[in-house]
This record gives sequence, structure tokens and C-alpha cells, in this order.
Amino acid sequence: MALIKSWIESANAPETPFPLNNLPYGVFSVGEGDLRCGVAIGDRIVDVTGLEAAGILRADPDADVLDAPFWNDFMELGPEAWARFRAALTQMLAEGAPERVQDEITTFSVPMAEATLHMPFQVAEYTDFYAGKNHAFNVGTMFRGPENALPPNWLSIPIGYNGRASSVVVSGTPVRRPWGQLKAPDAELPVFAPSRRFDFELELGAIVGQASQGPVTVDEAEEMIFGYVLLNDWSARDIQAWEYQPLGPFQGKATATTISPWIVTRAALEPFRVPTPPRERPLLPYLEEHRPGLYDIDLEVRLAPEGKPATTISRTNYREMYYSSAQQLAHHTTSGCPMRVGDLLGSGTISGATKPERGSLLELSWGGKEPLTLDSGETRTFLEDGDTLTLFGAARGEGFTIGFGACSGTLLPALEDPYAR
Repeated sequence: MALIKSWIESANAPETPFPLNNLPYGVFSVGEGDLRCGVAIGDRIVDVTGLEAAGILRADPDADVLDAPFWNDFMELGPEAWARFRAALTQMLAEGAPERVQDEITTFSVPMAEATLHMPFQVAEYTDFYAGKNHAFNVGTMFRGPENALPPNWLSIPIGYNGRASSVVVSGTPVRRPWGQLKAPDAELPVFAPSRRFDFELELGAIVGQASQGPVTVDEAEEMIFGYVLLNDWSARDIQAWEYQPLGPFQGKATATTISPWIVTRAALEPFRVPTPPRERPLLPYLEEHRPGLYDIDLEVRLAPEGKPATTISRTNYREMYYSSAQQLAHHTTSGCPMRVGDLLGSGTISGATKPERGSLLELSWGGKEPLTLDSGETRTFLEDGDTLTLFGAARGEGFTIGFGACSGTLLPALEDPYAR
């Protein structure tokens, strides 16, 4: 697929993450102004809340759905409404649009550089998966050896855990080092202390745009997914190591989950579909796909110590996943679990087959045994106070790039002992 040209010249540059082919959805404000729904195009944000209020572009002819500072009401309209809205906006922004339309868009848009970006949707529930085979094998090898690296069920089922929707924050929000129970392998008792092995996990988040009340097929799950964000599943590895048996992650994963500010729609990613990998064990029929379920999205992780330049510490691709978001969503519904508009599904850590493609410091430093050397000359096994961790993602077409915006957070020092009296 080639670039769709826009009369907004900045949208036609090959390197912009926001060409007309993309049109991602977000929430923005300017100065002390209200939060508004917006669509990124080149170096501008189209104020679709304003366009709706003026009667110029409406997603629903009978109701205002963009007058709240989130996209949930729009998502509830369903795939047909999503497609109509995208087509209408594309027509208004395409090269050759009437001068009247260009004037309207100019009136109801702002320079992106002047805007503050906010959470693009209200998170109803948050589930995180463990669906990258390279990551699962690496972590399992560290703790159980290569012969028992994957749990017995891993090749048959998308493993996940229920996280905290309250932990999800937008890019740019600082993250504070957590306190928790830690126990060294040679210690008799645990201690209560700040995490010493705080980590990131490179993931993609799928946003559920349609509710369900019972089991759905993989094909139906595809239609329920509204779009995708970059996702950093911050992880306190030492807290997690002591707590995870027998019920899995809890406080080690509850500090924060950072997402990118723009929702890249499923429609924008459609040209970049790629298949899941060959199955090493046949999946049960309800998990079988009838079309490619992954996307060719290049991913990059940069780490910047406080006051120092950033170092790229990982490059990989979303096509490395073993289970697609649609498979994860379909499996999530098998018990009859209702899914809600605004549910967020984390893909699980995305790691490639080689060391430079690993999606966490746990893997990159091999549990702390192999420190990374940054461009500044400093070394890292896990994150230090003041470090800024940033994720980037890009699907690359013929002369254009589909981007998500940066997914970034800076680690703040732990608070003083919250229980000291």
C-alpha cells in the first residue's frame, strides 16, 4: 500500500508517524483548555470534538459521542460506525479536498507541539498475557533450565493474569520505584524495602471496542478490537520472585503500566498483517485463525540515564509473538467472562531470537549476570533512579510510516519508608 497524500504537507513526509494512512485517535488539551478528542495528522491534531459540536463531522447522527475526554463512547458505536467516520475524515484530509473543508479543518485543529496529550480512553479492565515464546523460553531457562523452560500448558493456551486498570497511565507520567517484600535466595526471611530489580517489558496493548457476554470466536474477537497502543509493563522482578507462587503476579506488576498516547486503529494496520508462527503443538479448534493475526511492526527500546543521551538497547518486531491479540481475547471469553468496552489486553513481552532483540532487562542482562554498557559508558542490569525508558513502534509502508508516538516514563526514587513512625 502506498502513501495516501494529504493537503496537510507535513503528513506526506515518509518519516512522519502520522500520515493520512494512519489517523490515530487520542485526547489532548492546549494550555488550560478542556480535554478534547483529537486525531493526529502530520504535525497537527484535528479537534474532532469541535467538528462534532459544529455539526461538520458526526460519528453518530443522533448523539454527541466525542464530547467526553475519551473515545469509549465512540467505540461503543461498533465497526461500521468506525469505518464510516474514518472514511469521512480521510476524505476531508485528502489531497484535493474543497477549500471550504480545508478551512474548517484548519479552524478545528492545533499544532501538535502546542498540545498536551492525555489518556486516550477509559480503561475498564486490564489483562496481561505471557504470549511471546522467546521471552517465555528465556525467563524459563533462567529459573528452570532449557529443558523445562516452557510451562507444560504454554504451547496450548495463552497464559495471562488480571492486572490493575488503575495502574495504567499515559506516556510521560513518572513512575515511582515501589516498596515491597523482597527475599534474597540465601536469606532466611524477607525484608520490606524498595525494589532493587525494577524492569520494563516491551509490549503491544489491544483495546477492546465492543462488549461480549459469552464465548466468542477468534474471527469475532478480531472485529471487537478497536486498535492498539504501545505498552510498558513495568515489573519489580524481586517483589515478583517472592510473591508469584502459587497464584502468579501481584504487587510486582501493580506499580504502573504505561501506554502510548495514540490509538492506532486496526484499519490502519490492516496492510501489515503477518501470520502467527507454525504451531509446535496443534491448537484446539476454538483458537484456530482464519487470517494472519499479527502485524509487521518494528519496535525499539531506548534507555536514557538522567541528564545523559539515550541508548537503543533493543530492536525487535511484533511478528515475534506466538499468540495474536484476537486469540488472547477469544480465550479470555471461554469461561463466559464478559468483556467490556475499554478493556486493555497486554500482548506479553515481545522478544526476538537474539540478544539485541530481547524486550526486558531481565533478559538483556540475563538476570543481572551480564550488565549492559550504555553509550554514556554507564552499565545497567536493572533500572536506576532517574532513568527514562521509551518505547517506539512503526509499521513501514511504501513511502509512509504508521507510528504510535513515544511510550515513555521516568523512574523516580522510592518514597521514604511509608510505614516509618
